[in-house]
Amino acid sequence: MSTPQLLEYIENRVYNEINEGDTSTLIRTLRPEDIQMYAILSGDMNPTHVDPEYARSSEFREVVAHGMWGGMLFSNVLGTQFPGPGTVYIDQSLHFEHSVRVGDTLTVTVTCKRKFDHNHHIIFDCDCKNQDDERVIYGTAEVIAPTEKIKRAKVALPELRLSATKSSRYEHLLEITSGLSAIPMAVIHPCDGESLKGALQARDRGLIDPTLVGPEDKIRALAEELKLDLHGCTFLNVPHSHAAAESGVALAREGAVEALMKGSLHTDELMGEVIDKATGLRTERRISHVFMMDVPTYPRPLLITDAAINVAPDLVTKIDIVQNAIDLALCLKIKDPKVAILAAVETVNPKMIATLDAAALCKMADRGQIKGGLLDGPLAFDNAISVVAARTKGIKSVVAGQADILLVPDIESGNMLAKQLEYLADALGAGIVLGARVPIVLTSRADSAQTRTASTALAVVLAHAQRAKKTGANNG
Repeated sequence: MSTPQLLEYIENRVYNEINEGDTSTLIRTLRPEDIQMYAILSGDMNPTHVDPEYARSSEFREVVAHGMWGGMLFSNVLGTQFPGPGTVYIDQSLHFEHSVRVGDTLTVTVTCKRKFDHNHHIIFDCDCKNQDDERVIYGTAEVIAPTEKIKRAKVALPELRLSATKSSRYEHLLEITSGLSAIPMAVIHPCDGESLKGALQARDRGLIDPTLVGPEDKIRALAEELKLDLHGCTFLNVPHSHAAAESGVALAREGAVEALMKGSLHTDELMGEVIDKATGLRTERRISHVFMMDVPTYPRPLLITDAAINVAPDLVTKIDIVQNAIDLALCLKIKDPKVAILAAVETVNPKMIATLDAAALCKMADRGQIKGGLLDGPLAFDNAISVVAARTKGIKSVVAGQADILLVPDIESGNMLAKQLEYLADALGAGIVLGARVPIVLTSRADSAQTRTASTALAVVLAHAQRAKKTGANNG
C-alpha cells in the first residue's frame, strides 16, 4: 500500500469566524534577491535600492528595501491566511518609521480592530517590527471578508531564478585580463560594422593596440559613417581580403603582433594562410578552436571544442584538440580542468567511433600522453554536466556532472551545441583558435562587437602566457 502524498492547503477564515482582537503573523527575512525581484516587477530602479555604490553615499549607507516590499507583506497575510482566499482589499494606509536592510527579519502582525456586519467589512491594524523589536511599518487595512469557506491545494508556481544580465556577465569575463597590458593585434579586413566596432571596443577596454589590415580608404569611410574614432590605430593598407589575410599572418610570423582577429572575411580565407606550411603560423600542434561559454544555468565556464576548425577529427587530432583546451583552461586558472569526452552514450560501443576514441584518450591521459587535465568518457551530454543525471545512471567519476571542457565528436555536434546554448540558454560566448604561433580571435560574421571583444580577452590572456613562457625559457 502506497503512502498518500501530503498536500499543502490554503484555507480562509470567513467573516463569522473572526472576532475583534484576533491576530495573524508572518515572519520574513529580507534577501538581496528580494530587492532585485521587487525592482524588476515594479520597475522601481531607485539607486537607493539597487546601486550599492550610490547607496553608500546616501543617508542609509547601504542598499535598503523598497518601502512597499515591507508593505506587501500585509497583503500576503490578508490574502492568504487572515482572512485568506476570497478577501477583497478596500483600503490600506501605511506609515514607514525605519528602513529595512538585507538580513533584517520582519514580524508582520495584522489584528482585527472592527467588524461591520451589514457589509462584512473588517478594519485591521497592521504592524511590522524588525528583529530588534523596532516598529518599521504600521497602518490599517480595510477589506471585505469572505463569507464562504474556501480550502484548496496551494498552486505550484514556476520557480523564479535570478541570473546576472548578459552585460554583467560580459564585464565579469573581461576581468580575466585584470592587470594585463594591451597586446599588439592585427585585425584582418575589418570592413563591416561589427568587426570594426569589436576591434575598437577592445582598444577602448585597454586590451589591444590594433593594426587594421585592409583597404584603408574603405575602413576610414566605414568609421566615418558609423561615427567611430580610429585614434590609436595603425593601418596596413592592402587592396582586398586575401591580401589582408596574407599580410596579417606575416605580421604575426615576424613577431610584429601577438594575436590576430578575424574581420569581415571568410574563415577559410584567413585559416588557409594560417596553416600554409611555408608561410603560415603552424606549430607541432594541430590547430583547433575553443568556445568559452558563460551559461546562466551552469556554475562554471564551459569550454567546447572543436566546433569551428576540425570537421571530423580522428584520434590523433583529438589528442591535440584536448591538450589545446586543457592549456587554455590552465591559463584561465581553472585548476585540474575536467574534460568530458562526449558521445551519444556513456558506454564503449565498437560500432560508435566516438566511444572508442573516448576510451583511448582516457587511457592516454592515464599514461601521461595528455597532461594537465582529468579526462573521462564516453559521456553523454546530460551526465557530463548534471550530477543528478550521472548518479541516476550510476556513473562514478570526478568529471561527470562538473565538466569544464566538453570534447565533441565532430564539428556539426559542437557547432549546434554552442549555438543552442547561445540562442536558447542566453549563454555568452567567446571563441579562440589555439595551436598556432599566436592566438586567433575567430568569430562568426553574425557575432556582435561585444562577442568579439570578449574573445579578444582570451587572446590577451594567452598572449601574456606565451610571453611568460618565452621569458622563462630565455632565463633558463
